[in-house]
Amino acid sequence: MSKVYSLKTVQVLKISMDQAWDFFSSPKNLQKITPSKLGFEIVSKHHGEKMYAGQIIEYKVKPILGIPLYWMTEITQVVDKKYFIDEQRFGPYAMWHHQHHFRETAEGVEMTDIVHYKLPFWKLGDIAHSLFVKKQLQEIFDYRFKVAESLF
Repeated sequence: MSKVYSLKTVQVLKISMDQAWDFFSSPKNLQKITPSKLGFEIVSKHHGEKMYAGQIIEYKVKPILGIPLYWMTEITQVVDKKYFIDEQRFGPYAMWHHQHHFRETAEGVEMTDIVHYKLPFWKLGDIAHSLFVKKQLQEIFDYRFKVAESLF
C-alpha cells in the first residue's frame, strides 16, 4: 500500500482579508496561480462564480509528458474568510485533501495550505513520488507563492 504524503506552505501577503479571500476563493483565478506548463484548464460549465460547499469544479491538467488528465474536485467545506477545503472526486491521485486557511495578522493575511495526498499504484506510486511528484507539487506551490507576491 502506498503512503499518504503531506505538504504545508505558509505565505503572508500585505493585503486585506477581503482581497485575499476574493482572489483565492474564486475558481476563475486558479489558472493564474498554476504554472502554464501544466496546461491547467477549467472545463466545468456550471461551477459558479462564488465558492460554496458542494461546488464541483472540473479541470484538465497535463502533469506528465503533456498527457491530458481529467480532474474533478469538490469544495467540501467553506467558512467565509477563514478556510475552505477541496477534495478530489476523480483524477490523478488516489486521495487529495487540500485545506486553505486564512488569518489576519499585523503584517497582512497569512495563508496556509495543507495538502494530504496519496498516489495510485501502491509501491509504483511511492517511487513516482520520490522521482518527480513531490518535486512537481513543491514547484507548483513555489510558483503560486511567487505569483501571489507579484500580484499583491
